[in-house]
Amino acid sequence: MSAHDHALDSDHATSMKSQPISKLFWRYTLPAVMGMVVQGIYTLVDGIFIGHYIGAEGLAAVNLAWPVFAGVTGLGLMLGVGASALFSIERGAERLDRAREVLGNVFVLLPLLSIPLALLMYNWGDNGMLLQSATGNVLTYGTDYLQIMAIGSFVAMAGVALPMLIRNDEHPKLATGLMCLGAVANIFLDWLFVVVFKQGVAGAAIATLLSQGIITLIGIAHFFSSRANERLYLRNLTLQLRLSLQTMATGLSSLVMFLYFSFVLIIHNRLFMEYGNVTILAAFAIIGYIQGFYYMFAEGVGHGMQPLVSYNKGAGNNKNIRDALMLATKVVVGSCLVAQVLLFAFPEVVALVFTTDQALVEATAIGIRLHLFTMFLDGFIMVAACYFQALAKAHLATFIALGNMLVQLPLLYFLPKWIGVTGVWISMPVSNIFLASVVIGFIWLDLRERKIDPEKLHQAA
Repeated sequence: MSAHDHALDSDHATSMKSQPISKLFWRYTLPAVMGMVVQGIYTLVDGIFIGHYIGAEGLAAVNLAWPVFAGVTGLGLMLGVGASALFSIERGAERLDRAREVLGNVFVLLPLLSIPLALLMYNWGDNGMLLQSATGNVLTYGTDYLQIMAIGSFVAMAGVALPMLIRNDEHPKLATGLMCLGAVANIFLDWLFVVVFKQGVAGAAIATLLSQGIITLIGIAHFFSSRANERLYLRNLTLQLRLSLQTMATGLSSLVMFLYFSFVLIIHNRLFMEYGNVTILAAFAIIGYIQGFYYMFAEGVGHGMQPLVSYNKGAGNNKNIRDALMLATKVVVGSCLVAQVLLFAFPEVVALVFTTDQALVEATAIGIRLHLFTMFLDGFIMVAACYFQALAKAHLATFIALGNMLVQLPLLYFLPKWIGVTGVWISMPVSNIFLASVVIGFIWLDLRERKIDPEKLHQAA
């Protein structure tokens, strides 16, 4: 390692050890949140372009295609979260050679896992559409979208993972800048391919992949440049089975969470088609864009908290771990409660952003009130999962992800039979109440193990 690298690592350690956790929290969280919010904005813009220029069938098609492709995004998130958590833990413990091994290993894993996924998605993705009762234009649009996204599976995965690794390499501004650049590029390319070239849903897929490609190229270049605190060389690109399994285990709950969303979304889509129609499914898609924006925000807070928790775990500073968790909980829950007041007061105004179809506006307004009344608990649950990932307690983070599915599935089976389409709308928010109660218990026990007063967390929430 060069003297320059030693100096950077020394500065990083001094910063983590000497600065107040509140200052460090905002230093890491604000860039992460800004980046995720910008990503959320371009996801919203995606929906706006599709809603206004393609219509309800386009919205429904993407909503049916998304859960089929979610495995690719989930794997990218799993590798990014897992590797970044281990990377920070090794840096906190001052095992810098080991930290570089984590980076080199994940750089090999990303393309290795993307190839079989791309083949599966391209050849059999339409079966996932048919499973959700897709027909006609909805099936055609969705299949086109999936095949294009399959071709770009590597950049779709790397575009998710690399900003996390860059942030934990002590470059949070670059990570945020990359996500902002990708977002701006995606908005422009959406306009170009959907509006100008009139490529429809396929154009939206092309725009997404090109923007992710930009993030991937710059992200790879960063780690092989002198700007990186933990610079990589070709000799560092080695695959280690044990480290690969550890990386995947640490980030597994992110994949499980994505697969959970995918599976539950598939069931929702089928039930909305069974108990409703394409208009109600399109309304669900619009609400998904809104909900996804909040998920991006909550995920940004969780990922901003993660390097602080991981580093302080390595350093053995339990007070800083607690303080970071309390701050993240306050930010995620408090901001969502404010947003929910506005959503519930003006649901029709929100729907009009995506469509001028009056039937779709009315269906969306009903869905907002029924589906989003416990949205603040989604954010809390996500922060809790990030917290346990940061502590390398993969089993708890994974249980949180699986628990939501286990609670929600019976509700999705019984409630629609009893109260029709309303039962489909309220299944998820009701399950959040049950899961949040369990998650609070997990956190309570974890804080007690660290000899931290859980009452302080309870008061903060």
